[in-house]
Amino acid sequence: MPLLIVMSWLASLFIQEPQTPKFKLIPTSKVSFNSFVDCNMAEVWVADTFRIFPGKYGEDPLWGYSKNLKYSDGTNANKVFKNAANQFHDPIMPANVPVNEKGLHGAVWFETVYQDAKDKSGKTLYALYHNENYPSTLPYNPKTKEGYQDSKLWPQGLTGPESPAAVCRIGIMKSTDGGKSWNNKGIILEDLNPRMILKPHNTSNTFAGGVGDPSAIASGHYLYIFYGEYGYPGVYDAKTYNASKEAAGQCISIARIALSDLDNPIGKAKRWDGKAFSIAHNSFGKPVASLQIKKEDGGGAASSPTGGFHWGPSVSWNSYLNCWVMLMGRVEGKSWEGDKIYISFNQHKDLGTGDNSQNWSKPALVFQKPGYILWYPSLQPLDTEEDIKEKRTSLKLGKRARFFVKRIKPGDDEYASEHIIEFEK
Repeated sequence: MPLLIVMSWLASLFIQEPQTPKFKLIPTSKVSFNSFVDCNMAEVWVADTFRIFPGKYGEDPLWGYSKNLKYSDGTNANKVFKNAANQFHDPIMPANVPVNEKGLHGAVWFETVYQDAKDKSGKTLYALYHNENYPSTLPYNPKTKEGYQDSKLWPQGLTGPESPAAVCRIGIMKSTDGGKSWNNKGIILEDLNPRMILKPHNTSNTFAGGVGDPSAIASGHYLYIFYGEYGYPGVYDAKTYNASKEAAGQCISIARIALSDLDNPIGKAKRWDGKAFSIAHNSFGKPVASLQIKKEDGGGAASSPTGGFHWGPSVSWNSYLNCWVMLMGRVEGKSWEGDKIYISFNQHKDLGTGDNSQNWSKPALVFQKPGYILWYPSLQPLDTEEDIKEKRTSLKLGKRARFFVKRIKPGDDEYASEHIIEFEK
C-alpha cells in the first residue's frame, strides 16, 4: 500500500466528526407571560436594561386593527417575563398608509432585534418584522409587480370560509432611542403574485404564499435571516401544479443582508441558490434540505392540510456548545396544527464560508404537549449572575436556558415556560 494512502488512513482514525450536542428538559416553576405574544420574542439589552418587544401592530381586515405590539423592561430576563400587564408600553410606530401609497401596509410583528455595535449607547436597533397583507390591503400594482390579485380562487383564511388567506413578507424598522419609537425601512424579502398558491390546491387555511416567521442572527458582516417559505417555487398554474415540487421548495430557508445595508435595505437581501447567496429578494431559492420532512415521514406541501413541514425558527448562538441552536415548530394539519417542537444544531461558527449556513443537524424532538397547538418556541436567559453579566438574550445563550412556547387550546391560550433546557457537549 502506498505510503501516502497509509498515512491518510491512519490520520482518519484520529479525526472525529463533531458530535451532535445533547440536551434535556428539566421541569421548573411555571412562568406565564402577561402580554400578547404571536411571534418570536424580540429582545435586547440597552445598557443595563433588558427590553422585550412582543405583540402585533397595524391594520388587519380579518382580526381588526391592533396596538398589541408593546415593550417592557427590567434588570434581567426573568423579571421582565413576569412583568404585569400595566408594565407594557406602546412604542411610537409608523402609521399604515392608504392603499396604493408607498409605505407601511398591513400588520407587523417584531421577530428579532439587531443592535448596532457601532453605537456604544446601545440605542440604535434594527427590528426584523413579519408583515401580513391581503388583496384588499395590498392590491396588485402592475407597475411595481407588488401586491396580490383578488379572485374567487383566493384560498381561505383562518376565520372561516369567507375569510381570505394572508400573504407574509419580511421587513426592517429602525430605532435610535432604544426601541421607544420606530421608523420603517421597508420590505426586504417577499414573494410576488405569481407564486401565490390558489384553489383548488391551497386548502390548508394558512397562507396563500409568502415568506415569514423569521429569526435573524449576525455572523461576520451579515445578518442571516431564517424564515418560513410558503409560496410555490416557480409560477403557480393550476393546470401544471405539482405537490411534490411545491414541497421541495418549502420549509425553512435562509437569506442574508449586509449589516452595512440595514439603513437602506430594499432589494439588498439575497436568498440561497444551493451554492451561494445569489437569488434576488423577491425570487425563490432553495430551503435547508436537512430541515425538510421527507414524504415517508409525513412531509408535504404547506398548502395541503395533510402536508407536514417545520416552521417558525428561533436561532441562537450557544457559547457553551460553541455552535448555533435552532428551535422550530412542526405543522401536521390545517390552520397550523401541531403539538411538537424540534431542535437542530449547526457547528460552524462562520456561516459565510461555503455551505456552512445550510449544515443543520436532523431536527430532534425536544417537547410535545398532546391536545395543544404549539407555536413560537424560544430559549431565554436565566436570572443567574453569569447570564446577566454576559447580557444574554434569546440570540446568545449558555449551558442552561428557559424554554418558552405559545400553547393553544380552547380556554387555555398562553405563552409560558415550565422547563429549563440543559445542554451537554
